[in-house]
Amino acid sequence: MAGALRRFLRGRWSRLAAFFAVVGPGIITANVDNDAGGITTYSQAGAHFGLATVWVLAPIMVVLIMVQEMVNRMGIVTGQGLSDLIRERYGVRVTFFLMLALLLTNLGNVVAEFAGIAAAMELFGVSRYVAVPLCALGVWFLVLRWPYRVVEKVFLGACVFYVAYLVSGAMVAPSAATVARELFRPRLSGDPAYLLMIVGLAGTTIAPWMQFYQQAAVVEKGISLRDVRLSSWDTILGGLVVTVVALFIIITCSETLFRAGVRIDTAADAARALIPVAGAQAAYLFAFGLLAASLFAASILPLSTSYTVCEAFGWESGVDRSYRQAPQFYVLYSVLVFGGAAAVLFPDLPLVDVMYYSQVVNGILLPVILVFILRLAGDPAVLGERVNGPVYNVVCWSFAILIAALSATSLGMMLVG
Repeated sequence: MAGALRRFLRGRWSRLAAFFAVVGPGIITANVDNDAGGITTYSQAGAHFGLATVWVLAPIMVVLIMVQEMVNRMGIVTGQGLSDLIRERYGVRVTFFLMLALLLTNLGNVVAEFAGIAAAMELFGVSRYVAVPLCALGVWFLVLRWPYRVVEKVFLGACVFYVAYLVSGAMVAPSAATVARELFRPRLSGDPAYLLMIVGLAGTTIAPWMQFYQQAAVVEKGISLRDVRLSSWDTILGGLVVTVVALFIIITCSETLFRAGVRIDTAADAARALIPVAGAQAAYLFAFGLLAASLFAASILPLSTSYTVCEAFGWESGVDRSYRQAPQFYVLYSVLVFGGAAAVLFPDLPLVDVMYYSQVVNGILLPVILVFILRLAGDPAVLGERVNGPVYNVVCWSFAILIAALSATSLGMMLVG
């Protein structure tokens, strides 16, 4: 009996140890998604529409997990990054234009992260002209001067700071019954602003950079085929956590700002507006979450973009390589970090537009990226017996078509209006 118990416990501990050995890419990728632009989008959704948009979170979460699991699986099976596979299968010309679109979109996202840092630090009384350069230097040294495994542990630890949004959401005392009802009550509207918000929510929750980063991170981490199931659980956990955080941000702004009729442009506006309606503690927790999320994403987004572009053109990449081994990787990362930080220091830059519309562009670019992912994940020459099944194909193709249709409709209505 004692021997059987020891074997049982040993088996449990070995599986747990195996999970912790592969954990990281899924949780980190998903949590970075709640960045400054994402928090702004969720805050606006709650402040402008109340709980009317929360019903989209559950289906978006399901698709997020499925999409990220696909690239996770492709990275483990092929040992190649997504942009590398796209170049091999579809050629350099297609890859070039795809990388150009992704680079411009991600540059806007990086600017949004440093705008979030600037806004959060100013709420705490620190000038952006001090905070932004120091944070840019800190981010640059963290990622490029430490080994990947150390950097990954720092990123995993940073995920804990998202608890700030759960606490601030709990402090406004939402009605659990009302939230539960709205989660399962789809609402449709012909309002262009509402449709654009739905596209923005999809674009910020399932951002195009995520697929490239997670697949590259899996390859960098060297996860083996025998651990593919455990790695999938890492992806599932990440999808659940990011959705819960998004829900609490929307709830916080709905229960306070929407009820008070307060409209906002940024997450920092949300934090300021929370002071008179929810108290200083909730407001500062919200601001602290914005700072942590922006720093986190300001590290990851340039890293993701550098991995993606370098892989696309066959250049060496990775933080464990030296500058001599991967000069393009280091230069691109540095340009994105310091360029994004410098842009925020220009007083006339419309940061609100950059932060919000970068998320909308994510939603527009997303179906294009999904087409490439779905074709690769359904190709036996790429994944062999681990190709997508019919459920994956139906759900993900339907989502790609729906997001493309919503993007075209909402943008068309805005242009006509």
